[in-house]
Amino acid sequence: MGAELSNRRLGVLGWPVAHSRSPAIHNAAFSALKMEGWRYQRLPVPPHLFEQTVPALHAAGFAGANVTIPHKRAALQIADDASATAREVGAANTLIFLDSGELRAENTDAPGILAALPVPVAGLDAVVLGAGGSARAAIWALASAGANVFVWNRTGARAKALAQELGAEAVSTPLPAQLLVNCTSVGLERSASEDAALNQMQLTADQVGRYPYVVDLVYSDAPTPLLAVAARHGCETVDGLEILVRQGALSFEMWTGVAPPLAVMREAARRVD
Repeated sequence: MGAELSNRRLGVLGWPVAHSRSPAIHNAAFSALKMEGWRYQRLPVPPHLFEQTVPALHAAGFAGANVTIPHKRAALQIADDASATAREVGAANTLIFLDSGELRAENTDAPGILAALPVPVAGLDAVVLGAGGSARAAIWALASAGANVFVWNRTGARAKALAQELGAEAVSTPLPAQLLVNCTSVGLERSASEDAALNQMQLTADQVGRYPYVVDLVYSDAPTPLLAVAARHGCETVDGLEILVRQGALSFEMWTGVAPPLAVMREAARRVD
């Protein structure tokens, strides 16, 4: 797809967004590929200014932007056009300014999750924890790839509504399965003990150990409580940084038309300044 040569700015729209590692990931890729003039930055935008800020980005030299909490639903709504994935997930995490100036919405969260998984999911039972925006992407991705998806959330009504919308099944407690995917914010706050964190997800350490594959969309410099327990039990784990890199790589190629260096992006994501 690519961007006009004069438009080489990119960024991530969110509120807050100071914690985002996306600038480090993308700028490392630009440097490795010697793509001079390209730059990726944080774009802190409060919700009440989002709709009027996005259209101004193209005139300011932006080729597009990633979108994070709390703007993913709004990004889809203001776009002139949207991919089938973005429409079906009901959210967009990638915006692209076309040469015409029109705004296209994409969702790379869903394919990014699938790309990060170590095994094909067709025919597997998968439990998704949560009912927010990231859970929407995970449920849609897994179901579309042929997994049998079960949704748990602390508020059962939200799990039921989301499961019905996306062709999954709501459950009152996390069931045994081959794949466990945490899309809640549990683990973001590192002060909680492992037992306390698992308790918030209605899990015990023994239960976690029975899932062959455990994925946590939360990312930090150290393993989350869920992934720490899973690793000790010999489960194969995927953390939020790997998923961030995978979805970011897909966005990068959409904006620039260039395949990004995954290893470089991965190293930048995990580098602690």
